[in-house]
Amino acid sequence: MRCPFCSSDDTQVVDTRSNPEANVIRRRRRCPKCDKRFTTYERVELRMPRLVKKDGSRTDYDRDKLVGSMMLALRKRSVATEAVDAAVDRIEERLRALGEREIPTGRVGDLVMRELAKLDKIAYIRFASVYRSFETPDDFRDAVQAIKSPRKRRRGS
Repeated sequence: MRCPFCSSDDTQVVDTRSNPEANVIRRRRRCPKCDKRFTTYERVELRMPRLVKKDGSRTDYDRDKLVGSMMLALRKRSVATEAVDAAVDRIEERLRALGEREIPTGRVGDLVMRELAKLDKIAYIRFASVYRSFETPDDFRDAVQAIKSPRKRRRGS
């Protein structure tokens, strides 16, 4: 691993921690040349499905774009970055579990809304207002009502 500070090719692993739930290995590294420390993450790279937009065009999945849209909804809200990363990991896991080569962006939006509802109710409303194209105050009222009284789940589901 190349040192991001001095570009030396010779770095040493000081500590390794595994997170089996997220399929991530965290490595703390030290550069013997400049004595700086940095962290790297190893994540299994699996092909994500392509996304089909409303207009029928197709695009590659982009984790950074998903994180960006969630962070925009979470702007000025006190939600830890680690919680957002975990939510994105869960979304990606669900997308891969579908086993589809292409997925409508609406399905991704629904997964994002579900995760935002768990993280922060205000962020959920913000995201929903754009994603569902709210046009009237009644649209906001309905979204708030949905958050306040979630549908009762049937047994076995």
